[in-house]
Amino acid sequence: MSENLKHPLDSSTTSQESVERVSKVARIEEDFSDEEEEQGLVVSESEVSMNPRAQRYLVAIEYIGTRFFGSQQQPTHRTVVGVLQKAFHNFIGQPVKILCSSRTDAGVHALSNVCHVDVERISKRKPGELLPPHEPDVVQKAVNHFLQKNEGDVMVIDVRCVPNTYHARYKAQERTYFYRFLTGPDPLSILEKGRAWHVPEELDIRSMQEACKVLVGSHDFSSFRANGCQAKSPRRCLDELNVTEVQSTPYFPSMTERGWSNLNNGDPLTCPSQPKTETAGVTTDTGEVVRSTNDETFGLRRQHRCYVVTARARAFLYHQVRLLVGALKCVGTGELTVSDVKQILEAKNVLATKPMAPATGLYLARVKCEFP
Repeated sequence: MSENLKHPLDSSTTSQESVERVSKVARIEEDFSDEEEEQGLVVSESEVSMNPRAQRYLVAIEYIGTRFFGSQQQPTHRTVVGVLQKAFHNFIGQPVKILCSSRTDAGVHALSNVCHVDVERISKRKPGELLPPHEPDVVQKAVNHFLQKNEGDVMVIDVRCVPNTYHARYKAQERTYFYRFLTGPDPLSILEKGRAWHVPEELDIRSMQEACKVLVGSHDFSSFRANGCQAKSPRRCLDELNVTEVQSTPYFPSMTERGWSNLNNGDPLTCPSQPKTETAGVTTDTGEVVRSTNDETFGLRRQHRCYVVTARARAFLYHQVRLLVGALKCVGTGELTVSDVKQILEAKNVLATKPMAPATGLYLARVKCEFP
């Protein structure tokens, strides 16, 4: 699957073109559907550790999504689970099976995804002799050691021992996604490549927030459900959807901030809470950014404004988050109105919506788990 979908979302794009662009994406769900949970799930024997000698671990991981063809294992492509299973194999000397709570597409990053794995600790000196399970911190350090030797684009950030009946998918109570926009006329820094959606236009955040209010709550999200979705019902409860402006990253102190720090003996707490950042241009009364001829600003990159969409729910439909973000972006640029978003939602047809946002701006931020 292509990691980057081209910007902009052309307002002249027809409904048929919209659904074609959605359907061309590989059938890898952003997240599992939760029909099993809603109907009162009973975990099958195949999903319970059948080896009483094995310890089941719950493992939280972060990864750079653009380096993988999604999270789920594929026989001919590099995936998150494939790389993680190899690291565990190198650590314990035997193959393991890893199951994730949430699937992510190629290009989608994770600040924290959760999975479980069963590990049987066998003595290397005396084959067949069972040893006490490894402590979670030992597992974390050892697996990270092998991950860093293999590209270093996945990292274990937390480990916990859980019962052998614990299932990372079925114990997930809530998922939170972030989506990053960077706005401004200049091209993105190479340090931000594949980490955000670059939108050259400025965004009307107030209108986007109003559109979020239309979408929050329990609805039939058929208009924001891509072809190939395996969920039995299009109804989902969106607990949170909002847009926030945040500091663009990577962020480094300006001359003004460094001056404040020097004047106050290096105490960062005395610096202004929202200092101005130096740029290589100036803004005119009409909002146009023009190049500065000031020698002091030569070579300084103009900063982009950074906005983050937060979406939180128990579960999402196939590509739901990216379709929601695509519509919100169009509201921000004026291609859609808040009333248009309401009509799209009520249409209950993906043909009515705008093309979805690129994968590379999306981050799985957190999976909230139920613990015994």
